[in-house]
Amino acid sequence: MNPAPEQLELLQQKVLRHLEVIYESVEVPREVLDALAGELLEILRLPAHCEEPMPHRNHWDEHDVTLITYADSIVEEGERPLRTLNRFLHSSAGEVVSAVHILPFFPYSSDDGFAVQDFYAVRDDLGDWDDIRAIAADYDLMADLVINHCSSQSQWFENFVKGKGPGHDYFLVAPANAALSQVVRPRTSPLLRETETAAGVRHVWCTFSHDQVDFDFTNLTVMKEFMRIIRFYLDAGVRIFRLDAVAFLWKKIGTSCLNLPETHEVVRLLRTLIEHVRPDAILITETNIPNRENLSYFGNANEAHQIYNFSLPPLLLNTLVTGNCRYLKQWQMSMPPAQNGTAYFNFIASHDGIGLRPAEGLLDDEEIATLVNTMQRFDGKISWRTADSGIKQPYEINIALFDALQGTTRGPDAWGIERFICAHAIMLALEGVPAIYIHSLLGTRNDDGKVERTGQNRSINRHQWDYAALQDSLADEESEHHQVFNRLKQIIRIRQQQAAFHPNATQFTLHMGEEIFGFWRQSMDRRQSIFCIYNISNQPQSFLLHDLNLIVTDSWKDLISGRTCDEADEILELRPYQVLWISNV
Repeated sequence: MNPAPEQLELLQQKVLRHLEVIYESVEVPREVLDALAGELLEILRLPAHCEEPMPHRNHWDEHDVTLITYADSIVEEGERPLRTLNRFLHSSAGEVVSAVHILPFFPYSSDDGFAVQDFYAVRDDLGDWDDIRAIAADYDLMADLVINHCSSQSQWFENFVKGKGPGHDYFLVAPANAALSQVVRPRTSPLLRETETAAGVRHVWCTFSHDQVDFDFTNLTVMKEFMRIIRFYLDAGVRIFRLDAVAFLWKKIGTSCLNLPETHEVVRLLRTLIEHVRPDAILITETNIPNRENLSYFGNANEAHQIYNFSLPPLLLNTLVTGNCRYLKQWQMSMPPAQNGTAYFNFIASHDGIGLRPAEGLLDDEEIATLVNTMQRFDGKISWRTADSGIKQPYEINIALFDALQGTTRGPDAWGIERFICAHAIMLALEGVPAIYIHSLLGTRNDDGKVERTGQNRSINRHQWDYAALQDSLADEESEHHQVFNRLKQIIRIRQQQAAFHPNATQFTLHMGEEIFGFWRQSMDRRQSIFCIYNISNQPQSFLLHDLNLIVTDSWKDLISGRTCDEADEILELRPYQVLWISNV
């Protein structure tokens, strides 16, 4: 049974309106766009009963925690890494993880997977689509839609060079003398790649590297190709789509080519179409840009379901190494609550570095310079970009979070694990859906050897564990890995039992000085309140419980320690980096 004709007609008209906005500047005739709208619906093969998605529906709750990992972050000889990952999830981490983001598992030529050679294949050395489906059967699977570019070693780009075959017209070219000075990008390499083709020398647009060639979405065939890719991923069990580098998607010479209106409309189109295929699907935009621009990808709850909370990692790191929460608190007070149907995607470490662009306007130049210098003292690397002025500026810090939090601006100290746990306890309690990088969950340190082997700064936080060695470390009660792993799992379990930690539950910032960071969460049914209190310094702190204005008719206790809080004038002493989650339930 197919969707009702009138239902399809309404959807096709909605898709057409998206397409008219996207392609207005390139003057595609309306009848061509109407035909394209119909083709996109056919490609996506709508289900028999295609429901209109309900606006402002939350597809998540307090139980949701995402694990970010490469398919081969853990390996065992003789076993496909995807199967090893699945085994690790079920044996060690699965009870605290609801979703798994498997970073690009496709054949690739560079950038640890983000220069995709074949969007329809799983790397042979990792496993196959059955292994992907096996993980998707037990966890919400998040996969990358690398929508801005692909590998220069892909068959599509080879066909571009030859001038024939699929992909021969997929890539964006520009005149060698084009006015490109306004283009914003996170790299220092030349934007255009000179390429000898059957049609002569062409200058191909490369936002990130010359091995990552950008697609030309003014070509309607590219749009259709990505709809086929999306349908293929849905069939493989993908529920959550991470739109990689989507802010750079649409290019227009004479502009910044960043966050253009057409890009936002493409995100709206993707949401409209994917939601009609799978109503509980989630789109997450990966936009490593200044905070205000990042927030724009919520749209009016009609673009991304979730946005990466990119300002959180640098601000939280700055807070914990300086022992001062002033900037973090200012930022938190300025953040608008996410509407129902949208949520922040909170993380403090990932496969990439700690981006500094999202801290622009939030930390001043001196604070950023101090942070960069401190991380370099902790063996961190710095990646650079070229600013509009032509001056190189720090773009991201490359370091394992465990090493980043080994000390303060004064140097390493004995509080590294406590500081590390405190950081995650803040992230886990904030409004939004939390995501933990596998190397944070395991307390992995900098992999300097991998940096030397690859020549890439980002390799420092992309260690590959041997499964047996990892299990030995996790079983050793004296090891840092055991302590971190078990303590993080403990606080995740506590989080998952609290209605007040729903990603869309109310949040208010508390004012408790600069050495104590605090906020209040209230469940959506208003039954539970949690006061989240953190000593973010390496010195003991204290505060009056009375200052929290606890409702005296309720019974209050700290969820972390189990301690009852029933003295209205009691002074609470906080050890360095101690966490309190004071709840009335």
